[in-house]
Amino acid sequence: MGCAIARELSRFRVRAAVVEKEMDVGLGTSCRNSGVLHAGFNYAPGSLRAVLDVKGNSMMDDLCRDLKVKIKRIGKLTVALDDEDEATLRRLKEQGEANGVPGLELIGRERMQQIQPGVEGTLALHSPSSSIISPYGLTIGLAENALANGVNFHLGQRVTALSPLAGGGWSVTTGSGETFTAKVLVNAAGLFSAEVCRMAGITDYVIYPCRGEYYVLDRRLDGTLKALIYPAPKKNAPGLGIHLTPTVDGNILIGPSAEYLNDPEDHGCTADVMQELRREGRELLPEIRMTDYIRNFSGIRPKQTPPEVGGNKDFVIEDRKDVRGFINLVGIESPGLTCAPAIAEMVRGMVEKHIPLIPDPSFNPVRPGSPLFFSELPADEKAALIADNPNYGEIICRCEKITKQEILDAISNPLGARTLVSIKYRARASMGRCQGGFCVPRITRILRDEFGWKPEDFLKRSAGSPLFVGNVRPGKGGAAR
Repeated sequence: MGCAIARELSRFRVRAAVVEKEMDVGLGTSCRNSGVLHAGFNYAPGSLRAVLDVKGNSMMDDLCRDLKVKIKRIGKLTVALDDEDEATLRRLKEQGEANGVPGLELIGRERMQQIQPGVEGTLALHSPSSSIISPYGLTIGLAENALANGVNFHLGQRVTALSPLAGGGWSVTTGSGETFTAKVLVNAAGLFSAEVCRMAGITDYVIYPCRGEYYVLDRRLDGTLKALIYPAPKKNAPGLGIHLTPTVDGNILIGPSAEYLNDPEDHGCTADVMQELRREGRELLPEIRMTDYIRNFSGIRPKQTPPEVGGNKDFVIEDRKDVRGFINLVGIESPGLTCAPAIAEMVRGMVEKHIPLIPDPSFNPVRPGSPLFFSELPADEKAALIADNPNYGEIICRCEKITKQEILDAISNPLGARTLVSIKYRARASMGRCQGGFCVPRITRILRDEFGWKPEDFLKRSAGSPLFVGNVRPGKGGAAR
């Protein structure tokens, strides 16, 4: 969310900065989700979630075109299995139409089978504007375009204190001892938004972390799902239920589960939940084999409702009148990904009440490059690239067919992020079947030989995740092992 707001503010002649506790953007809730753009029928008419979801969904085609981010408008079937579910679908259709969701239609078994052969159910709500996107691709694209338009990014800087300034504005202190000042402070800290509120003297909010676990399936099943398939939602459930979600890169996700936690950074996966996901996954898609499960991961929802209440509260997006210059975003869970560009516009309007926003004629909304990976290009374009640059002819990631040049581009990214996860999110290296068994040693060698990295420089995702631990001695050719 912070990257979307930063990019929106970069349209104007202002000095803007993003202070991020992680060593890259999008390592939290922004990217640890299903990558679904929701249509907007699940939310109460007039709520921020409803209004911003429908608007944000409509903005995504142009945004993804400009940022070179993959998006697929595949639609969704929300499926009923009994009379109670059918009543839920009728209510959701009415609610969606009140929200302005386009193209909603209740369909029977025959039409369901045409859209998704083999789907089970008595009735379905079809929403053609439901889509899939790369959540990390969007987050990185927003950040890099904001950076290109003048926004400063300070990665690895966890905010530890806020202090109001005598003449207005804020002083922001980080764990490294750095201090930043700003006339307007936007709290887009996700799971830590309530913590940042307390630093500003606001005690109104509590965040209840709720973990959702996923399985990732091999791309062997690419094309099996023609649309998003969701069960009819249950009353007061913390999420929309376990479902199968195709991704823009050809994998299928099973999940998410829902489990309240005390630790907002506990991204573990549990044996019981994994077993349940396998069971439900095979019920929804019998073609799944045990060999198709290649990875699991989890994401955490920043919920405002405790476990004994369940359900969801509306987003909090406010320009605090009692704490001047403090714009607050709290509880931005699903459909936050879909809402991001619309929320950014809303926050821009709030910022404009504090400082003048003069359009910058040099703003460029277009991010350079292509949304396609080398392996997705036509044969003649591949040949031309290899002829011009032999690095395109060397495969580093065998599963995903990622070339050396794509790895070099990922390492040399504009934000300066250098962890293995940062390279993974940009180049898809280690996202394939062997999960890095082939490519990680080769990426390590590139970082050592071409960038001069030492063993202690190699991190998986953060300062607390070294790749090499203990005594490291040089191997053959001087390689760390």
